[in-house]
Amino acid sequence: MRSNFSNCSRKAITMYKQTCTNLLELSSAKVTEWISSFDSVITDCDGVLWIYGQALDGSADVMNQFKAMGKSIYFCTNNSTKTRSELLKKGVELGFHIKENGIISTAHATAAYLKRRNFSKRVFVIGSEGITKELDAVGIRHTEVGPEPMRGSLAEFMAEHLTLDTDIGAVVVGFDEHFSFPKMMKAASYLNDPECLFVATNTDERFPMPNMIVPGSGSFVRAIETCAERQPTVIGKPNPAICESLVREKKIDPSRTLMIGDRANTDILLGYNCGFQTLLVGSGIHQLKDVEQWKKSKDPEDKKLIPDVYLPKLGDLLPAIVDALVGSK
Repeated sequence: MRSNFSNCSRKAITMYKQTCTNLLELSSAKVTEWISSFDSVITDCDGVLWIYGQALDGSADVMNQFKAMGKSIYFCTNNSTKTRSELLKKGVELGFHIKENGIISTAHATAAYLKRRNFSKRVFVIGSEGITKELDAVGIRHTEVGPEPMRGSLAEFMAEHLTLDTDIGAVVVGFDEHFSFPKMMKAASYLNDPECLFVATNTDERFPMPNMIVPGSGSFVRAIETCAERQPTVIGKPNPAICESLVREKKIDPSRTLMIGDRANTDILLGYNCGFQTLLVGSGIHQLKDVEQWKKSKDPEDKKLIPDVYLPKLGDLLPAIVDALVGSK
């Protein structure tokens, strides 16, 4: 989906632009200067602020101090499994000073996207209750989520169990721990109608965990893309449209906005696409070794993934913020 706002263009931001400068190696004065170069902060959640429901050390303190300094704060997540109110509850419980209007989630943005299109049919949802609850909130009808296992052989399933509804006007795909062959088959069948909308909350490929890999929403989206032979409208990062309203309503100035993330191909690329400054933290998906590979690459798309600055974790910034506050008094 193309963004239609021109203000979200890459303005000339020269401070450490795409150098992956380690903030821990800069002087206190330089870090203070950097902190003063942005007025708004947009941050990813999982891998930056918290992991597995536990706040990362110092992350709440840093974000709360940013807010105390007068900077506007936004949490922006591709996680479609929770509503904005659920994300707010989680954030407050973990010590973050945030309000619901400061949360940007793909479940909410997906519902808002369909509402703007005056969508009146029913949605076939491959995902979780985070999506269906947000659809309910704007009055859009949908299928239920949960397991839909393969019953019997393919021939038996098609003859005895497969039924396609006639009022489906959109297929929405997010994270679905019950993803199955029947769901993929139904989605592709609905999408065989060119008038049926194909919407993906996000395309995050996977979530690395100790000794295993958890498939992300992108894995399910790609499977359906292949089967349906169609490309979806992607709502979440790195699509700049997810921040369009902030720019359009002049809540942020892209040239004075910092994007913080742990995943370069969503968070950092969003920052590049919108003309934000970018900070990569090493507490999640991508690490310095990945950045070194992108620096060596001749592919211009890889160059877009290189952040302006880097920290091992967001909490490492707290001493510099304290120094900046003391210095301003």
